[in-house]
Amino acid sequence: MTAVSEIHPKTVRGVTRVVRNAKSAAAHLATSSTAEKDAGLRAIADALRENSDRIVKANEVDIAAGIDNGMNAGLLDRLRLDHDRIEAIATSVGTIIDLDDPVGNVVVGRVLPNGIRLTQNRVPMGVIGAIYEARPNVTVDIAILALKAGNATVLRGGSAAQNTNTEIVSVLRKAVESAGLPADSINGIDQYGRDGATVLMNARDYVDLLIPRGGAELINTVVQESLVPVIETGIGNVHMFIDSSATVKNSVDLVVNSKTHRPSVCNSLETLLVHEKAAKRVLPKILDRLDKAGVVLHADTTVAALAPETMKVKRVSRRDWAKEYLDLELAVKVVSGIDEAIEHIRAYSSGHTEVIVTKDLDNAETFVTAIDAAAVGVNVSTRFTDGGELGFGAEVGISTQKLHARGPMGVEQLTTTKWVMIGNGQIRN
Repeated sequence: MTAVSEIHPKTVRGVTRVVRNAKSAAAHLATSSTAEKDAGLRAIADALRENSDRIVKANEVDIAAGIDNGMNAGLLDRLRLDHDRIEAIATSVGTIIDLDDPVGNVVVGRVLPNGIRLTQNRVPMGVIGAIYEARPNVTVDIAILALKAGNATVLRGGSAAQNTNTEIVSVLRKAVESAGLPADSINGIDQYGRDGATVLMNARDYVDLLIPRGGAELINTVVQESLVPVIETGIGNVHMFIDSSATVKNSVDLVVNSKTHRPSVCNSLETLLVHEKAAKRVLPKILDRLDKAGVVLHADTTVAALAPETMKVKRVSRRDWAKEYLDLELAVKVVSGIDEAIEHIRAYSSGHTEVIVTKDLDNAETFVTAIDAAAVGVNVSTRFTDGGELGFGAEVGISTQKLHARGPMGVEQLTTTKWVMIGNGQIRN
């Protein structure tokens, strides 16, 4: 990683100016009312719809460049914005408006023996930085959630989406300014490239929290190199275990939805584990449906023998068990039972989302208790580990760490607390 001292002074000055202005905007937002913040959010929703054509045109430039550069189908899907997706994003802004404002909520309140009234109140985090890859929808998600919680944002969205992100940030800045909030509530630094991201990671005096979203390399770099406190949003090596009691219909429906609904996202199924007593009953039908959807299978000869002849099968390797495909590919393994399934997941899980399909209540409880992940499911698609689906409106990422926040991070997770002491002249003896 390049040291800040080796970066061109113009880049250092430019990013420093951005984060300094963001800190001033955060001070303004910290005292803004819920009504004022919601007005800014309504202006954002309107502006996204009004500027949909401009955003789509900018996105088409990025998509064309991605195709020319050999970007795979999964990443192109993440990068792509069309009018329907922009409308969905604008609609999600309305959902954020409807959420309760966490700022000012009292977490704990009591009167001490000496008469001091003590409360722990929720307050904005301050300035939130984000470094992420080719997902321009994340630009809006982070900006609107942070704004609802009274935070300013500094966004680095990656070169693959630079035209789209630049257009979106411009639209968002004008929108919040039209509602009486500082334009510097939302900032982009894509124009400063990777060096700009390095300066952001070192801007501890101005940035209060940094959130990386993307592949393992990006996340590890930010976690290891940043001087700004980081919440780690891990990759999604997601597992599903089909227990011996699982029904064929549930097994087929849940696997197919988890793998094929949006294969390019982090809560897509990547490894399927099947109880040996259920394998011959459920796997042929699962694999037939996956084959029709174009899924490539990574498996040993036992599993491959149950696949349709038309299905593309690759010999599974140990490396495959740890891989996040983000595409129409799936690793499949037959296991002796729930104990082996849990052992496998413990060995290879990224701590994101793990699901069991079963009719056995004892096995369901064992799985939920034994699996250490941000989200654990019983008889549900892995695709529900999502801020919107869980009632958060959107998310800034899915935290796979255990400090401060874990799982989908919504508005409340973008706040911290302060202790307030109110007395009438008490002194300490």
